[in-house]
Amino acid sequence: MGKLTTHVLDTAHGCPGKGIALKLYRVAKGGKETLVLSAKTNADGRCDAPLLMGKDMKTGQYRLAFEAGKYFKGMGVKLPKTPFLDVISLHFGISDAAAHYHVPLLVSPYGYSTYRGS
Repeated sequence: MGKLTTHVLDTAHGCPGKGIALKLYRVAKGGKETLVLSAKTNADGRCDAPLLMGKDMKTGQYRLAFEAGKYFKGMGVKLPKTPFLDVISLHFGISDAAAHYHVPLLVSPYGYSTYRGS
């Protein structure tokens, strides 16, 4: 059974990104977005359940939006009034609804990376 999971690693502090709010959107042709769910990462930087699973796991385009600016402010990081990174959006596609798609975010106040994990 296919599923979509994520986790956040705070590379500035060398720890999981605990308590980061995120939203998952399904993106239709033409760019119209539909909010699928809102969640927060747990103490391990992961969500307690898959973001998509079973019948909800569908092929198509998606966007994950992570509220990194709020997280770093909450960690006591001195950010400019307008942070360089605030909400980080990752656009990705699911081509096989039976597969496991893991979309991690490695983040600091001034940079991030992602990849398709397992």
